[in-house]
Amino acid sequence: MQLTVGCKKRYLFSLHLSMQKFSIHRFICICSLLTALWVSFSSLEAIAQYPVGHRTITFVDPARNNRQISAEIYYPAMTAGNNTAAASGLFPVIVFGHGYLMPVSTYAYFQNAMVPEGYFVVFPTTEGTLVPSQLNFGLDLAFLDMAMKNEGTNPSSPFYQHVDSTSAIMGHSMGGGASFLACENNTNPTAMVTFAAAETTPSAIAAASGITIPALVFAASEDCVAPPATNQLPLYNALADECKDYISITGGGHCYFADNNFQCSLGEAGCQQNFTITSAEQHAIVLAFTEPYLDYFLKKNAASWTLFNDSLTASSMITYMKSCTITGSEILSTQQKGCLYPNPAGDVSTVYCNLKEDADATVRVSDLSGKVFLTSPMNCRNAPWPIDISTLPSGFWIVSVITGNNVYTMKLIR
Repeated sequence: MQLTVGCKKRYLFSLHLSMQKFSIHRFICICSLLTALWVSFSSLEAIAQYPVGHRTITFVDPARNNRQISAEIYYPAMTAGNNTAAASGLFPVIVFGHGYLMPVSTYAYFQNAMVPEGYFVVFPTTEGTLVPSQLNFGLDLAFLDMAMKNEGTNPSSPFYQHVDSTSAIMGHSMGGGASFLACENNTNPTAMVTFAAAETTPSAIAAASGITIPALVFAASEDCVAPPATNQLPLYNALADECKDYISITGGGHCYFADNNFQCSLGEAGCQQNFTITSAEQHAIVLAFTEPYLDYFLKKNAASWTLFNDSLTASSMITYMKSCTITGSEILSTQQKGCLYPNPAGDVSTVYCNLKEDADATVRVSDLSGKVFLTSPMNCRNAPWPIDISTLPSGFWIVSVITGNNVYTMKLIR
């Protein structure tokens, strides 16, 4: 495969080569990252490039005194623009938390890359004040994850029958730390990805021990705002899930995970900077790893997992750590078969699932020893199913969805 052909891939368009001044050597390094494994792309299905639609929706969380959560939603559309019709099909959801005092518009590069590939990208605009509640921001991320899935089953929603059952919680800086708060004891999202995640109040590092979904933690070696040694490394080490990945971008910076913006740059100006790459180069690296990672966990594309792992070993622009033995054939994980909301729950929780192989199922609730306390028949085809758990004591429970010879399990906190 010729280098010039590989550089036509969308990732390199994000480099804005005509506007950036950097050496031919650096250009070749970036191209090498994306083309050395180009043969891996040949096994992936061609993905339609969708126009980007946009809507602003304010959701209400009744569990928090009807808290209003405004969100900017970007989605695959029939035509580009505001309030246009969604494109035909089911699309996974990415809920993305912004950094401290950073408007969501500073992540345009990310939404403009991911939406055309068939993803919803949802940005809450809450907690943008000088003294934000990082806990509420994390709860907002978790709430929007399920609220968007509810939109997919609501006939009055513009996203009715367009929202897939898989999702990811993501965030940058404060939003990255809030992602850890959102995913603690929460198996509703399929995966978590964070950019330069920062420690929060309450502690994101402490929350990491309660995260049992796959996670990808990005860091930048020259981050002087949320240094990896005191932020991303302890966050990664504390993660409880058996599948976790850590990528440090060599020569990258904290603010380079976003588009250029005054708010982040002002905070970064007060510390030592030793960047050896540009913001556009860092964007290209981020997308080169994030997209195949999400394509695997959210779109069930086994070849994307091979691409992701091969890229880890081939790139000279990152260092990485890995604790994950998943193979491409293990794509049908529990998280991709169902989820529970709310979780933790009071008297009622709802099972959401998308089991195409069998519409009839049985829901079983058991304790950690395997003793069964509740069973219920269920029709699982694109329909949320409430389960009454009011008679169960407080604690941890296992909810199983049984179809034929298959059993899919989820953790529930009462």
